[in-house]
Amino acid sequence: MSPRLTARDILPDDADRALLVGRVWRDDQQGPVLVTVRDGQLIDLSATINVMADLLERDDAAELIANAEGESLGSLDSLLENSCQTPQRAPHLLAPCDVQAIKACGVTFAVSLLERVIEEQAGGDAARAGELREELKRVIGGDLSKIRPGSDEAMALKAELQSRGAWSQYMEVGIGPDAEVFTKSQPLSAVGQGAAVGLHPSSRWNNPEPEIVLAVDAQGNARGATLGNDVNLRDVEGRSALLLGKAKDNNASCAIGPFIRLFDDHFSIDDVRSAMVSLRIEGNDDDFLLEDQSDMREISRDPLDLVGQTIGAHHQYPDGFMLFLGTMFSPIQDRDGPGQGFTHHLGDVVTISTPSLGALVNRVERSDQLPPWTYGIRAWLAHQRG
Repeated sequence: MSPRLTARDILPDDADRALLVGRVWRDDQQGPVLVTVRDGQLIDLSATINVMADLLERDDAAELIANAEGESLGSLDSLLENSCQTPQRAPHLLAPCDVQAIKACGVTFAVSLLERVIEEQAGGDAARAGELREELKRVIGGDLSKIRPGSDEAMALKAELQSRGAWSQYMEVGIGPDAEVFTKSQPLSAVGQGAAVGLHPSSRWNNPEPEIVLAVDAQGNARGATLGNDVNLRDVEGRSALLLGKAKDNNASCAIGPFIRLFDDHFSIDDVRSAMVSLRIEGNDDDFLLEDQSDMREISRDPLDLVGQTIGAHHQYPDGFMLFLGTMFSPIQDRDGPGQGFTHHLGDVVTISTPSLGALVNRVERSDQLPPWTYGIRAWLAHQRG
């Protein structure tokens, strides 16, 4: 992966006071260990605690990590170099979550709502997107970002659009009372910093989805946050919403990292609410460059409302969960020709960043050409048992 990454590239701007926890693969341990960042070094926490889901349940997590003694696995710079190799060398960074469910929210921004409707009406055909975009803007009118989901105004707009034959299942979850919450991928299947993310080989219209991801405990308390790439196959989902599983859950189609930043006196849910999330896509086989920013203040549903729609009396998560909060990015910049919009090329490098959480960097490859996912719950349990 180019350019070569350093700790400064991926850590929060205030890394000296950020409480960061993650996971590292160790060949000599034949499995993952929990780590924290301390003075530029990665400290193995396994002598104190070695299950991220357990750590996130503890009210004294900050004190526990601050006082934990453990082996240094070397500098973050050296592990970043290992993590960005193909194949990765041990020790290297993993996604910071372990047995938590990996959930995601869709259409939580007005811009992404419009693009989901376009995908649906285009039937997965990227060539029709431009024409449909202009047509929908004429039909819908106004600024959808100003409409509170589930409000009387939203229901009035729904009735009007239904009368025009312009209602959509995406409009339902975008401005209706119920959020779209789906299972993105399986516990232990997410890739981390430096690894490749995978595109299903059948997809020809796709894009990254840069998002903030909340780390939530079994009681529904948001304990921290990190970054994620909810890789999106626009043509697959556009053909039918019933193909959402095929569009979202494939080998290496979910990247999370680089570290979970725990909430404390220096970082809270309010920092998530006000974050600016940046996206950078660099082409490997062309001179393509896309840079953009997403303002979390434009989200249509509060992050804690999304947590509440995910967990409660209706649904429990005894191991906690990671929750992608949705994205406003659906890149439309033409890449391969006029009117064709954006789609990935293999080898693209995607950087997702925000000052309080650092940066998550991954390259793009085909899911069927990446190392298969083989380390599941049984292997993880065997490692825990020693």
